[in-house]
Amino acid sequence: MKLFMPKQHGAWAMLFLPFWLGAAASDIIWSHIPFFLGWILLYLATYPGLLLFKRKRMALYAKWTAIYLVPAILLLIIPLLERPSIIIFGLLMVPFFIINAFYSFKNRDRALGNDFSAICAFSIAGLASSCLPQGGISQMAWTVFAASILFFAGSTFYVKSMIREKKNSSFKWISWIFHTAVPILWLLAGGWIVSAAFLPSLFRSIAFYGKSFTPKKIGVYEIANASIFFFMLLLAIHT
Repeated sequence: MKLFMPKQHGAWAMLFLPFWLGAAASDIIWSHIPFFLGWILLYLATYPGLLLFKRKRMALYAKWTAIYLVPAILLLIIPLLERPSIIIFGLLMVPFFIINAFYSFKNRDRALGNDFSAICAFSIAGLASSCLPQGGISQMAWTVFAASILFFAGSTFYVKSMIREKKNSSFKWISWIFHTAVPILWLLAGGWIVSAAFLPSLFRSIAFYGKSFTPKKIGVYEIANASIFFFMLLLAIHT
């Protein structure tokens, strides 16, 4: 049986980075493993789950939602038993799921509002991961949360400026100004390592603009950029 998998490859970076950076900002414990596996399956369940709102192929989407959701719940019970308070973060994600469902219903999956809603939900998972070991959220965990949102927002601006909005000069300037402002503001706030983590994003947003890259090539560069960001944030956490 061929798995029903999401086509948004960039979402896998959003699935991984905030969660494990949040864990690193606290303490990594054994229950992070079933938590992460459950989080992956929950994400996989939301893909056909959101497609249900398009009101097409309902039986197929309902089947795959259940296939992923049942084991997701079973795995997520493990961290919930250890730290029941993390259910709060799940509840905080609900409004963002509703927003995504609205965009799916309207067939506007590529809208910026839909992207930013998903980014917020993925970043909240980082707070939940950080809260799991000790039941609290450290200042560094909040830093990871904010940095994750800004990083993936920048990635969204960049990818759109390279593909769907590549002929929109206004969008180009929005992307460039955003990518320039973020590291400057972070540097002014005293976080020089986090500021440096955003510099590769600034470079590629300007240097690569207008290049005739295929979506696959853009994706490969984004994986490399996300990897640099991840390790720079790890350095900031442990410095």
